[in-house]
Amino acid sequence: MALSDFERYPLTFGPSPIHRLDRLTEHLGGAQIWAKREDVNSGLAFGGNKTRKLEYIVPDILASGADTLVSIGGYQSNHTRQVAAVAAKLGLKARLVQEKWVDWPDAVNDKVGNILLSRLMGADVSLSPEGFDIGIRSSWKEALAEVEAEGGVPYPIPAGASEHKFGGLGFANWAYEVQQQEQELGVFFDTIIVCTVTGSTHAGMIAGFAGQDQPRQVLGIDASATLEKTREQVARIARNTAELIDLGRELRDEEINVLEGWAGDLYGIPVESTVDAMRLSAQTEGMIIDPVYEGKSMAGLIDLVNSGRIDKNSNVLYAHLGGQPALNAYSGII
Repeated sequence: MALSDFERYPLTFGPSPIHRLDRLTEHLGGAQIWAKREDVNSGLAFGGNKTRKLEYIVPDILASGADTLVSIGGYQSNHTRQVAAVAAKLGLKARLVQEKWVDWPDAVNDKVGNILLSRLMGADVSLSPEGFDIGIRSSWKEALAEVEAEGGVPYPIPAGASEHKFGGLGFANWAYEVQQQEQELGVFFDTIIVCTVTGSTHAGMIAGFAGQDQPRQVLGIDASATLEKTREQVARIARNTAELIDLGRELRDEEINVLEGWAGDLYGIPVESTVDAMRLSAQTEGMIIDPVYEGKSMAGLIDLVNSGRIDKNSNVLYAHLGGQPALNAYSGII
């Protein structure tokens, strides 16, 4: 099947906007920097990259006859907040397992930001002391069994929607959306910068751009601090997605780039370069980025431009995936 053959349930306003980051570009003095804004892509609870993924999952949810979406993330998961929003939009229930993926000392970490929004939208939220892992979690499987035991019909959505069979389709479509916007803007983005953790955002982009046969690099900035697991998962999801959308060839290893150096030692813990990148983005562009994902991918972009790894003649597209509600749980960093 071609990508256009997959049913898509619109949850976004349409193509997310692209704009040039003039003052950041001037400050860095190298490549031209642009941003594509998934943080303003939807009216559902601040949107974000997972909303785009869920557009391809909702038709399967509706066909399944499920009455409860069951998903998992950390206390400040952007993904579970977006699942709660989609459940509300569809008139379904949401059962969310929120694990202690980040050992962060802010006293209201489990009360504000994303988790507050999920509760506001009526989700059944349960806290778990389990730590971070990008794999399939036993606590999530237990929640699915509990919904069944209570007489409900659960629909399983794994962390980040990444391990879902359709998890990569949203950002394969994003790649074609970029191609259309390039024609409208009269610019070609030879370099894409995206944060990668559970992997399907980055993986979907790889599969989508691979079908365009144009010379560009998609650079995933690791924020998982479990680099090899993330590399393996990105490669696997990218290849599965490429096969789903009938790419017609094998993805080459050089098309799959997960770069290390900005994650710090632990997922979800900002390091100095994270906070510096957040300040620079805010103070040059008024563009707010978060300490878990975008602060780390922006730190990567800054260093790649400053070091010349990204050529000064490049046009760089920074994928802003959302996540700002989590800032409320990180007041101590500013």
